[in-house]
Amino acid sequence: MPTSSAYDEARSKVGRLVERFARNLDAYKQADYKETRVRVEFVDPFFEALGWDVRNVQGYAEQYKDVVHEDAIKVGGATRAPDYCFRIGGGRKFFLEVKKPSVRIKEEVGPAYQLRRYAWSAKLPLSILTDFEEFAVYDCRQRPRPADKVSVGRITYLTFDQYLDRFDEIYAVFAKESLLQGSFDRYVQESKSKRGTGQVDAEFLKEIEGWREKLARNIALRNPGLSVRELNFAVQRTVDRIIFLRMCEDRGIETYNRLQALTNAPHIYERMTDLYRQAEEKYNSGIFDFQADTLTKSLTVDDKVLKPILAGLYYPQSPYEFSVLPPEVLGQVYEQFLGQVIRLTAGHRAKVEEKPEVKKAGGVYYTPTYIVDYIVRQTVGRLVEGKSPRQIAGDRKGAPLRILDPACGSGSFLLGAYQYLLDYHRQWYEAHDPLKHARSKRPAIYQGPKGGWRLTTAEKKRILLNNIYGVDIDRQAVEVTKLSLLLKVLEGESDETLGQQLALWRERALPNLDDNVKCG
Repeated sequence: MPTSSAYDEARSKVGRLVERFARNLDAYKQADYKETRVRVEFVDPFFEALGWDVRNVQGYAEQYKDVVHEDAIKVGGATRAPDYCFRIGGGRKFFLEVKKPSVRIKEEVGPAYQLRRYAWSAKLPLSILTDFEEFAVYDCRQRPRPADKVSVGRITYLTFDQYLDRFDEIYAVFAKESLLQGSFDRYVQESKSKRGTGQVDAEFLKEIEGWREKLARNIALRNPGLSVRELNFAVQRTVDRIIFLRMCEDRGIETYNRLQALTNAPHIYERMTDLYRQAEEKYNSGIFDFQADTLTKSLTVDDKVLKPILAGLYYPQSPYEFSVLPPEVLGQVYEQFLGQVIRLTAGHRAKVEEKPEVKKAGGVYYTPTYIVDYIVRQTVGRLVEGKSPRQIAGDRKGAPLRILDPACGSGSFLLGAYQYLLDYHRQWYEAHDPLKHARSKRPAIYQGPKGGWRLTTAEKKRILLNNIYGVDIDRQAVEVTKLSLLLKVLEGESDETLGQQLALWRERALPNLDDNVKCG
């Protein structure tokens, strides 16, 4: 139960906001009353009344902030991030998307669809759309579809003049105090709809399984000289490259719409290989290396197969918002994906089958994120406790810390260990004269646009190459682990930050992990 004084104070503050909004409603409904003003004048104070430190008055480090104003990435003329992310203990709980009061939230499909894409992609069960005049709560566990009505998934709708009458309900679910007491999670369970609640990992798995089947059949048909091993490699590498580039687009690292633009003319695959060469020059990741991979650059792949795959990756057809898709989701999807393999029939036709060892085991089982996090804390956490980055890297007194997963699969443990090391290093630099480490010859950190300290790309690369190692018997699993780790390096980066690195240090964006993650 909320404390009486906190509840009463919150209700009084919201009451004053409602009174002011009602008094000047006509002015706020004008088109020139912008979204930024409604956020500052009404939405921020509303959630501050509910106990959230919206403006980070406490001065918490980035990873501990109550509310993250997501870095808005402008791509294709549109903003690619939700306005607010509310967190408990650093973990996302819900998104908040704000519109100006002249937008009709109850009737306009676009804002609701975009919010649901964000939250569904981030695996958040509920999120909020508001312009203060209206307040809509959406259940975001159902896959968003372009033809959905605005009411699909909407479980609560209020207007500002109902806020006080229904304040008990608002406070019980969305006040910070209530979230800490578990009310939000209980509300999520109580409001769960059983109809059409396809989780993003299951839906994305179906998507890329469909790609694999279509690509395998076409590549086998059009390239009859390929062996089974070469066919599996070609299909897997094509899927990896598409996912990598599409995720980079939504993160603002690649120009938005480049893959989709390929569908406007014939010979799509040949032009895709031109993109791959440009990507290799920029990233040096190994994913696009045509010197090591002499097979895929000369493949024949029909436009009729590639066109729907690429076109289906973009708004509004695609329900995925890759800028917020958690890296753990990609790992879990790939773990299931790798449970199948492509076989060739006597007539050189491709057929996708479950691997014998997977069939015998009754399916693929992945380790839940909370178990990965616990094991990493109890192992890596204890090993690095109290150590400086120099000690972790190895100094005169000791060898470097090397974390090895000898059966890494799709890389879930290595990804968890790497994330732990990234957080630890950033926190250490913040606590030990950050300006010194930002101004050194090879800076380890820099200040982001909103003042928070971030690791430089070079430092993230250094940590990865020095400390993370993996082995797996499955060659495809090895490639997936590399992909996941490389995407983790790019988190929080932009085309501008990578361009600065190239200009200053003549270094490409990513490390080559061939010596760190091996098949064996």
